[in-house]
Amino acid sequence: MKGIILAGGTGSRLFPATLAISKQLLPVYDKPMIYYPLATLMAGGIRDILIISSPADLPAFRRLLGDGARLGMRFTYAEQDQPRGLADAFRVGRDFIGDDPVALILGDNMFHGEGLGQTLAAAAGNTDRGAVVFPYRVANPRRYGVIELDGESRALSIEEKPERPKSNWAVTGLYFYDNQVVDLAASLKPSPRGELEITDLNNLYIAAGRLLAVPLGRGYAWMDAGTEDALLQAGQYVAAVEARQGLKIACIEEVAWRMGFIDIDRLAELGRSLAASAYGQYLLTLAGEGR
Repeated sequence: MKGIILAGGTGSRLFPATLAISKQLLPVYDKPMIYYPLATLMAGGIRDILIISSPADLPAFRRLLGDGARLGMRFTYAEQDQPRGLADAFRVGRDFIGDDPVALILGDNMFHGEGLGQTLAAAAGNTDRGAVVFPYRVANPRRYGVIELDGESRALSIEEKPERPKSNWAVTGLYFYDNQVVDLAASLKPSPRGELEITDLNNLYIAAGRLLAVPLGRGYAWMDAGTEDALLQAGQYVAAVEARQGLKIACIEEVAWRMGFIDIDRLAELGRSLAASAYGQYLLTLAGEGR
């Protein structure tokens, strides 16, 4: 399976903080925001990833992440010259996807919880049946795309920001698809707001009986860090968990090592390159403990 991180948009909800920098490059406590969705894909075993962003912001992502080789990964980059909706990622990434299934994650979404990688890897094995989404229970579903599920977690409908939600389950910004998504996305028409809507794409899978929901229940955290308050809360969450456990969330070098993408010598090398920071010292400690 291949992966796409959609890190475009203007970040207008965070102006003026994002007037000169991509939202996905803002820090969430001790690391750039894009590390969190990247670590999620990596934990699911995905090593070949396309990063989509604006022409102005792509050079900064390239400087930050490079070609992925240092992590045992492969990073490719593509331009989205203007926001055209989430489903546009499959048009932009058509050549990258090729004949493979694909995961899409939004660049401002953060997931955390014990066993998340195993949950994602298992879900990836279900893409031969169509698409997989990962609903999360929320207190105010009217702010989200709301999914209605039957007793076997099959999706019955998805509605965007409904006045009368049919459930408390919000569709998160993580989606797994079979290769048919490329053609289905190409068939979409822009919505009244001029965008290719991910909900319209998902409803095509629902109509065919080919969308599976894997609810993320208690023990998982999901955050959309797209507003000032959400960004602050996300940083506070990460700071609290890391201080309590002494373990980092979304440390991509650690994830690469634990997934077997790199060996312990490479982990130590990466730690030395960042040794002036607490982050680098953490990597060196991991490398020392793992020998």
